[in-house]
Amino acid sequence: MTYKLLALDMDGTLLTSDKRVLPKTRAALEQLAERGTPLAYCTGRNNLELLHWPQELPFIRYGVLASGAIIYDFAEGRALKTRALDVDSLLAALEIAQAEEVMPHVMAVHASVVRPCDLTNMVHFGMGVYQGMFERICTLDDDPASWIRANPGQVVKLNFYHTSSQARDRTRARLAAAGLPLTLANAEEGSVECSAKGVNKGDGLRILASHLGATLAEVVAVGDSDNDVAALSAVGMPVAMGNAPQEVCELARLVVADNDHDGIVEVIERLF
Repeated sequence: MTYKLLALDMDGTLLTSDKRVLPKTRAALEQLAERGTPLAYCTGRNNLELLHWPQELPFIRYGVLASGAIIYDFAEGRALKTRALDVDSLLAALEIAQAEEVMPHVMAVHASVVRPCDLTNMVHFGMGVYQGMFERICTLDDDPASWIRANPGQVVKLNFYHTSSQARDRTRARLAAAGLPLTLANAEEGSVECSAKGVNKGDGLRILASHLGATLAEVVAVGDSDNDVAALSAVGMPVAMGNAPQEVCELARLVVADNDHDGIVEVIERLF
């Protein structure tokens, strides 16, 4: 099989534990792009949260961003497609999440919104590694619900960060029981992501593959987490990082080294 797209999750996959790209990984990706294989981020981050990565890795042209809600072309600097959440579902989810101590994070195409009190307390929610990035990019608003009402059709994902995985699981169960038109996925240690119904990384890859004239059978997707399951389940060649949990590894046709030991280099050497 000749694969026509390599799609990479970022955190826990492309990036090391301290949020770097290893030199051997960078070189292997650049060489693959030079040979004509398109590369894409396949991440829960939106384009704002990628910050400098399009400059540091200019050979990665595409993005399946915000867990599939934004399909982005970095060369053209534009979204090819966006899929937003409806206001009523967002407000209902915010209300439900208040049963736990939670940090809400409203993600739009051109905005990332958090409360000021949470921005200074991200370590408490297990998100300290992202503190600097959030300080640089986030819009601060004491009332996320008001921001949502004022920006209808703009929110593509709603994240809830918790103080523990147990609290996250309780929120996810409440959201599922409410019957809202949402796609739910776990991320990090205590985060649950809410996207519009039917929106996930796998469907985002379907849209991007079609744009590139490829099929999902011709796509390699690499991930490490629950929010990568839809992508790994959709493509012809699902690959799990060595740091992925067992349930993610069981979906993969190939398991490679972890994100701190050039697992992406192994993907390229073995499949391309």
